[in-house]
Amino acid sequence: MLGISACLGGIFCRYDGKTQKIAELAKLVSENKAVLVCPEVMGGLSTPRDPAEIIGGDGFDVWNGKAQVVSCQQVDVTTAYKTGAIVAYEKLKAAGISRLILKERTPSCGSRQIYDGTFSGNQQKGVGVATAYFINQGLEVYSENNYHLLSIIAAD
Repeated sequence: MLGISACLGGIFCRYDGKTQKIAELAKLVSENKAVLVCPEVMGGLSTPRDPAEIIGGDGFDVWNGKAQVVSCQQVDVTTAYKTGAIVAYEKLKAAGISRLILKERTPSCGSRQIYDGTFSGNQQKGVGVATAYFINQGLEVYSENNYHLLSIIAAD
């Protein structure tokens, strides 16, 4: 059983109200081999919502109090992102999930790249808030860009 970012599974929960559906991942959900989570929505944020980026670091820095998540309207949404990570983790834990495929570049689920906090489209190395929390809890995190290389689908 896997955890998958809800947007990758076909749910219209992105900040812009769209989806990033990957048919192979959506199929796993329909076969009851995966559970969907959207930490942003699970943290109480609406769909659609203003874009947000991490300012001052990455998700690990958010948990360490050195960075924050701010919307493009300069609203601090850090608490919602942290709450969503915890709620999503509890759902994954209850389902016995230890491996996840998450949406790259988001302030919540990015696992290698996130936007740099300037709202300019520039990216930097780093992880999102939920990804940092999941890693700290011992979960394995993959992105939609690399899951197919790791044979993690065949293992289920």
